[in-house]
Amino acid sequence: MKLQQLRYIVEVLNHNLNVSATAESLFTSQPGISKQVRMLEDELGIQIFERSGKHLTQVTPAGQEVIAIARDILAQVDGIKAVASEHTQPDQGKLHIATTHTQARYALPSKIKLFMERYPKVSLHMHQGSPEAISAAAAKGKADFAIATEALHLYQDLIMLPCYHWNRSIIVPRGHALAAESKVSIEALGAQPIVTYVHGFTGRSELDKAFSQAGIEPNVVFTATDADVIKTYVRAGLGVGVVATMAYDPSVDGDLVALPAEHLFAPSTTKIGFRRGTFLRGYMYDFIETFAPHLTKPKVEEAMQQRTQDAVDHLFKDLELPLL
Repeated sequence: MKLQQLRYIVEVLNHNLNVSATAESLFTSQPGISKQVRMLEDELGIQIFERSGKHLTQVTPAGQEVIAIARDILAQVDGIKAVASEHTQPDQGKLHIATTHTQARYALPSKIKLFMERYPKVSLHMHQGSPEAISAAAAKGKADFAIATEALHLYQDLIMLPCYHWNRSIIVPRGHALAAESKVSIEALGAQPIVTYVHGFTGRSELDKAFSQAGIEPNVVFTATDADVIKTYVRAGLGVGVVATMAYDPSVDGDLVALPAEHLFAPSTTKIGFRRGTFLRGYMYDFIETFAPHLTKPKVEEAMQQRTQDAVDHLFKDLELPLL
């Protein structure tokens, strides 16, 4: 059994059983990967993948267990390399972050600027996507950190740490009928065409929950993953916008009025997560603390000792998080 074979079976699964795409990503040949997978299966005496002709069709039950262990082994190998780098090049390396557009555009820039000033030799890479894509990137080791709000049930393989609470604002063009309202009711909002986030993005679930509890079917006429796109269509007169409060900048959005909506919607919590068993470099601890100052290295290490996410959540249950 070779580490190369373990890496091949993990990457084949990561590429949806497409051996050709796997070979391209690993800069090797398709026949070479197929041969090594077969050799591993022969050595183990089991099939890892089911086949139809030359094509892989699905992972066998035994293969699922083997690949899960292979992921852990490869993570440990990466950890050994990280330990060595921490001793030889403590201020150099790479940092991959997977998050949504809202976090990347509004919450992270100032934090990343501070981090890069401290670690100019660390190359930082941002991956934006859906909650599903974010969790997959972190679980597969494509990202070091996942920063997310929605669909936290997808992150069961990660240690998720609370960073801050945030809420929403209603945005309308100046002169709109709601612009003079000091406290918009859920009924008044529900009577308007609404422009907001797509399902699964940026706290959309809290908006849906609030309308459901009020027994109102919202008239959502347009959705997007990008708050800037939402504001563009509010300006175009398509409807009333509901966006994260952090996405409204008075210096840029002076033609729009932001109305508070914390009385309508429960706050959402943004969390940062990483794979269990990950060796965190010194600069990784510093990034976490830069993003969320209450997440000091001792606190993060304490969270890493917890066996379940419920235990991690209990560790922070009395913590008063900042509100953005």
